[in-house]
Amino acid sequence: MELKDLKPASGSRQSRKRIGRGDKTAGRGENGQKSRAGGGKQAGFEGGQTPLARRLPKLPGFKNINRVTYLPVNVDRLESLYEAGETVDNKSLKEKGVIKHEDALVKVLGDGDITKALTVKVDKVSASAKAKIEAAGGKVEEPC
Repeated sequence: MELKDLKPASGSRQSRKRIGRGDKTAGRGENGQKSRAGGGKQAGFEGGQTPLARRLPKLPGFKNINRVTYLPVNVDRLESLYEAGETVDNKSLKEKGVIKHEDALVKVLGDGDITKALTVKVDKVSASAKAKIEAAGGKVEEPC
């Protein structure tokens, strides 16, 4: 047996139906919705029953597309990660693995205690965190 002798099994191959080449109905049958141009049902049609998309309730509320989210970092985390006199900014937070991206917005929150004098240069600092950092001898610089 050679490659040239191979054939598909009998009945396994069927020639395609060539639509609109001779028969007056063009392979669509006689009459009815599906025989006409543009005929057929739209997507999601359920035989006259109220479609699923209309039966389900809409979600409550709305999503504000202008919302700004800050990644929270507490002062006790800064206490454990930084030495006295160091600067806390997005670059150093990324290097220490606190945030994933250097351009993320960060807000320092006041949970925990801090005893080291740090310079904080992040996007926002809560009032309690600012008081704790300044009480420890550190300083909070703008843009916060």
